[in-house]
Amino acid sequence: MTVGTFLGLWLLLVALGLPLFVTLGLASLASLWAQGDVLLALPQRVTAAANSFTLLAAPFFMSAGLAMNTSGVTNRIYAFAESLVGWLRGGLAHVNVVGSVIFAGMSGSAVADAVGLGAIEIKAMTDEGYEREFAAAVTAASATIGPIIPPSVPMLVYAVTADASIGRLFLGGVVPGLLMAAALMLQLAWMSRRRGYPRRPFPRLHVVAARGWAALPSLLTPAILLGGMLAGAFTPTEAGVVAAAYALLLGLVIHRELRLRDLPRLFQETVEANGVILILVMTSSLFAFVLARAQVPQVLAGWLVGLSTNPTVVLLAINVFLLLVGCLLEALAAIVILVPVLLPAVKLLGIDPVHFGVVMVLNLMIGTLTPPVGIVLFVLSRVAQLPFEVVVRSTAPFLVPLVAVLLAITLWPDLVLFLPRLVLGP
Repeated sequence: MTVGTFLGLWLLLVALGLPLFVTLGLASLASLWAQGDVLLALPQRVTAAANSFTLLAAPFFMSAGLAMNTSGVTNRIYAFAESLVGWLRGGLAHVNVVGSVIFAGMSGSAVADAVGLGAIEIKAMTDEGYEREFAAAVTAASATIGPIIPPSVPMLVYAVTADASIGRLFLGGVVPGLLMAAALMLQLAWMSRRRGYPRRPFPRLHVVAARGWAALPSLLTPAILLGGMLAGAFTPTEAGVVAAAYALLLGLVIHRELRLRDLPRLFQETVEANGVILILVMTSSLFAFVLARAQVPQVLAGWLVGLSTNPTVVLLAINVFLLLVGCLLEALAAIVILVPVLLPAVKLLGIDPVHFGVVMVLNLMIGTLTPPVGIVLFVLSRVAQLPFEVVVRSTAPFLVPLVAVLLAITLWPDLVLFLPRLVLGP
């Protein structure tokens, strides 16, 4: 079976509306069957893809995010963020962004952010007179910060696929994540002034202190995770176990808003979500194996190098490609499919895999805000009870600051690499 036939079959299966993992598996199976060695390749590739120590962290970070969502943590984070920036013009919109930055250090997922904080933020904003579609748009845009600031499930999957350092990837996401928050808040300040949004009185110090104290156990989560990793107390993979254990401690013992009877449902949701990731990783590994046997990565690498020997030019071209891919593929699927194809060219041009990983994940997070796939848009349309097209239209202006940050980290790799080099060495 030729590469063209193989890709054509896959696209046909996608067009038929089959689940992505089914299309990847069936197309790969057909290609291997045509080559007569399916029984040799299939078990090896599938089991090898799932047998990853780094990937073990994914279900633990997921369970930590779910536990945070159901144990009152999100309410405390929102209240503390409100005391910090609620006094700015358009204050609740700024609270939305700051809350996402804080929650990003716990969940590692854009969808978890949108679901966990989304309902609270949208209700608070609409109660104070903000348009519902504006509240949904701010929530959607700020949710993309979640997978950039560590911990990050997409970066975990990238690390597994690219055989890259998850510790360096986590540290590499800190500065870009803060830049995303700053860019969004600058746009919000401009929009709030134009639209005449209200500002609240500056809070009294004792209010800030009280809310900070109430949120302190939750706020310690990122410090515990990053501090423990940097101190060598546990690996980035083991940090997932620590995050899950600490989230359960918060919910069951400290806040006491998570009940023992809630745990079976929480674990079931974790297993279901992780099952989706595992089956995607396994079938995508088989898909990448077929492409690799056909030397597609080598051909693409040669084409990209022929396009230009300047790494920045090639990265900009890959950015355009990934922004288009993000409109059509879910982020995790895009990572496991495209990393084996693009990474040879990236390494050939001397681009740091950690830099490329952060650029790729940010690209695909922007894709969660673009139709027709746009998973965060779908989630927020349900949470806000708005038509999907309304959420798409209202979110569009917030793509500008996010793309600006993407261009910044593409053109200046040190924005990504400075912190990993400072902490972990060259």
